[in-house]
Amino acid sequence: MPPALPVTGFGLLGMTWRPKQTPDEQAFEAMRAAVASGATVWSTAQGYGYPPEPPIAGLLLIRRYFDKYPEDADKVTLFVRGCFDVVKFSATTKRSEVLESFDECQRVVGGVKKIDVFGPARMDANVPVEETMGAVKELVNAGKISSAGLSEVSAATIRRASAVTPISMVEIEFSLWSTEMLTNGVAAACKKHNVAILAYAPLGYGFLIGQFTKVEDLPEGDVRLRLGRFQPDNLSKNLDLVEKVKEFAARKGNATPAQVALAWIRAHSNTGECGVVIPIPGATAASRVSENCSVVELSAGEKAELDAIIASFTVVGHRQIPGHDHNLWT
Repeated sequence: MPPALPVTGFGLLGMTWRPKQTPDEQAFEAMRAAVASGATVWSTAQGYGYPPEPPIAGLLLIRRYFDKYPEDADKVTLFVRGCFDVVKFSATTKRSEVLESFDECQRVVGGVKKIDVFGPARMDANVPVEETMGAVKELVNAGKISSAGLSEVSAATIRRASAVTPISMVEIEFSLWSTEMLTNGVAAACKKHNVAILAYAPLGYGFLIGQFTKVEDLPEGDVRLRLGRFQPDNLSKNLDLVEKVKEFAARKGNATPAQVALAWIRAHSNTGECGVVIPIPGATAASRVSENCSVVELSAGEKAELDAIIASFTVVGHRQIPGHDHNLWT
């Protein structure tokens, strides 16, 4: 783990978890732009493949990138999340399953890039945290990974996991319309145990910056169409928040809506309520990566204004797939 973490990371889900895969030439340009911009914490998962592509399509992209640009391997801290059955859509976190999952990930990217941080994409409430993280600790002790990571976990799980092995990173959905970690104890637990928070979907999967205004703007088969907040009735109601963010950005004058949304996340980093918080926006175009990495500062008054906007707005719909709440905050 490098001594200083970047202020922006890079999420790779959108490259491969979509009906139309991002061509390598375009993906590589975006990935190189991330490295050049200092967005050097990269997050991907064992199951980022959209059928008929294999589940490991995201890892294969990583493999091809570092095959072509080996000089970037030591510049990037790679966090891979595994231990999840994408067919059954359920966590696989028994000791044997954790080790098997890592072995598959290592088989794909090993030799061109070390998996720096590894951990389960989701936790199985029926498997003891100690068993799961004990297996990850074995990987740390064997020198196969540098540290352990988690995703979508509760404050209690963070405490129990940290008692087994130090946790360096936890992925949490955190954005202007997903603020639960500030009130459910997760942010506080991460700060107490010196765990960096990687804020995934910091732009609301593109919705918060006005990329689309109706369901028809999304391509057929887009995974966002399964999320609760993107259902037709909900999406139209949630647009009010988008408009307020756009109005704020226009008044600020020197920032795009994306930069405002990311600035609000960064404003929580190293504060009374949070430790390190790093947004990890995903982008498939180099220009968008550069935009996301152009840091805009918020004054205390501007931060308070955005807080007031959020407090005045009721988000409608599940933030992820309805019916799968058991996979969240486990």
